[in-house]
Amino acid sequence: MRIGVIGGGQLARMMALAASPLGIRVHALDPAVDACAGEVAPLEVAAFDDLIALHRFADLCNAITFDFENVSAPALNELAAVRPVRPNPLSLATAQDRGAEKALFARIETAVAPFAIIDQPQQIAAAAVSVAFPAILKTRRFGYDGKGQINVADASLLEDAYTRLGNAPCVLETRVHFQRELSLVAVRALDGEIRCYPLVENVHVNGILSLTLAPAEVTPLLAAAAERCARRVAEALDYVGVLAIEFFDVDGQLVANEMAPRVHNSGHWSIEGAVTSQFENHIRAVAGLPLGDTAAHGVSCMLNWIGDLPDRNRALTVPGLHWHDYGKSARAGRKVGHATITAPDRSTLLRRLHQAAEVLDRQAQIAPAIARLL
Repeated sequence: MRIGVIGGGQLARMMALAASPLGIRVHALDPAVDACAGEVAPLEVAAFDDLIALHRFADLCNAITFDFENVSAPALNELAAVRPVRPNPLSLATAQDRGAEKALFARIETAVAPFAIIDQPQQIAAAAVSVAFPAILKTRRFGYDGKGQINVADASLLEDAYTRLGNAPCVLETRVHFQRELSLVAVRALDGEIRCYPLVENVHVNGILSLTLAPAEVTPLLAAAAERCARRVAEALDYVGVLAIEFFDVDGQLVANEMAPRVHNSGHWSIEGAVTSQFENHIRAVAGLPLGDTAAHGVSCMLNWIGDLPDRNRALTVPGLHWHDYGKSARAGRKVGHATITAPDRSTLLRRLHQAAEVLDRQAQIAPAIARLL
């Protein structure tokens, strides 16, 4: 069986690595000739909206998926007429539009930050009086890793912020005062079965995920609320594949931030830290296979390498550390790899993180995980 992945980044790369033991081949399509998935899978170089290339690509595959949101939903709609596209184009289109995303959360009775839609300049004044400040102005489309958003301290700055975002359709959200950021990765099979990974805690720096602790220390009620949200989203969209939902923990209550219709950075720990990784389960779901166990092995901390890689030789002296180099060139703000440190319990993980902080030049990055474990 061959699965086509629209997008050739590190997520497609890790899908290909997870698919191989199942006897499934992954083919990737990406505009970049040096897309890192091309090191481990056949790569078709073409634009995401090149319908001729996409149909040629679909002819090579039994099913199609994607590895990030900014691909063409209309193009996937056309491909869905000739090949199964999982998750479906509706799921992609919903996640591409923050307004549609908010409407979905409201429909399934999941709390979100107070917000207003600004699709044109004439709506700025009404939005300014309906949303409390400080707030965040976000483009409805094409924003990720902190891109496409501006902090707005008060209403007098809103018009300028809207102009700086190119007068694009936006969502204005009240800034939520939260204690921590959490996320849940779930997977839904072709037959409707849903399995959830443990809720995890995330630390972001400059809008980019820096580390993930898995599992998070949460109450059963909080874990159940996150799983209930994921199930309702997946069922509402008739979703197939891995789905991630990011939450704010606000005084012990969950507030949904956004969803990602794909394998997710906060699920990378599952490669070594869970019975079945998110990548294998995504491939299983897209291929119509039974899902694997999502339980965690002990505890884990995933560390994102942003911009450049630390010293690999020194990193590999840390017990339980698993190294992932995406094969990308160094560049500011770019995700070039990650490491996951696994341990049987929190005290052992704490010791290993202290050792990692000693041997790597990422002490400031690792400090939040140590603080959470103390």
